[in-house]
Amino acid sequence: MLIDSFSRTIDYMRVSVTKSCNFRCQYCMPDTPESFVDENALPLPKMLEFIKLAIDNGIKKIRITGGEPLLRADLSEFIAQIYQYAPHIELTLTSNAFLLEKYAKELKDAGLSRINISLDSLRNERIKLISKRDALPQILRGIHKAATLGLGIKLNMVPIQGINDDEILDMLHFAYKNSFGIRFIEFMENIHAKNGLKGLRRAEILSIINAQYPTREEKKECFGPAKLYSITHADFATDLNTQKATLNGNSINPKPFIFGIISPHEDDFCESCNRIRLTSDGVICPCLYYQESVNLKDAIMQNDKENMQKLLELSVRNKPEKNQWEQEMTQQNHSTRAFYYTGG
Repeated sequence: MLIDSFSRTIDYMRVSVTKSCNFRCQYCMPDTPESFVDENALPLPKMLEFIKLAIDNGIKKIRITGGEPLLRADLSEFIAQIYQYAPHIELTLTSNAFLLEKYAKELKDAGLSRINISLDSLRNERIKLISKRDALPQILRGIHKAATLGLGIKLNMVPIQGINDDEILDMLHFAYKNSFGIRFIEFMENIHAKNGLKGLRRAEILSIINAQYPTREEKKECFGPAKLYSITHADFATDLNTQKATLNGNSINPKPFIFGIISPHEDDFCESCNRIRLTSDGVICPCLYYQESVNLKDAIMQNDKENMQKLLELSVRNKPEKNQWEQEMTQQNHSTRAFYYTGG
């Protein structure tokens, strides 16, 4: 079991398999050259041996991230090998879904349980503006193909002032109608993002939703970065002309719809953090917004299990109590670490 210096049990690892991405989103890597290739990415069979060791140390959930992980041609085989080693762990993926229609079935067959989709708009022209890709029809086909196959779907939206902040309710409706989960994520300031971007904080996002629907904050049953809120089915049904469910001919109200807001700028965000991140080139980042890290590349490439164990334990000991985001961000204290490097 991995326990950090603040008595938090670390049982969740995000694994970036590539820094490469086929999008150039404004809040992530808008100025990265189109020719960029992650030349230092570890071979996935080498990375697999470290993941096995991490599982043996108590990691219970693994999320595969990038960049865009579906750019790795051997990704489904990698996921299948993790699943074969530890079918009890939760295996999820974060993707922009541009290639999802092609790979959804083999991901499902490999043992993947859920996909988190980065989707910031339901309007094609805005997807073009945000990501520099004419991508929305292909994204939506991929999402619906994955859902049809039985993969869980959770949407991630980053509301940006003046760009897509008027679509918060539209995204909520889309998630509700399709029985998808959804998380609204505060824009995380970093020097790689387009200058001048300003995101919405949790209170602002919640205010927009509360103007239409009453919400209730839910107590979380497990660790996670999001604050959870519920909206009753009846409130949605009235607005969206949906029907109440019936049981033996009697009208009933289904469970309320749950959505989340991820707000790393708030003081309590880090209290229950149970995560570490492995980059595609073999570095463990104990915290998304904290520059210290531990390099395991040589140990992983040499399959030196003793050294991998020591470095894994060191990375957990080095995990800070809280991140370095502040309520008032300036250009001088924005994160210098690229989120396509850490995997978000």
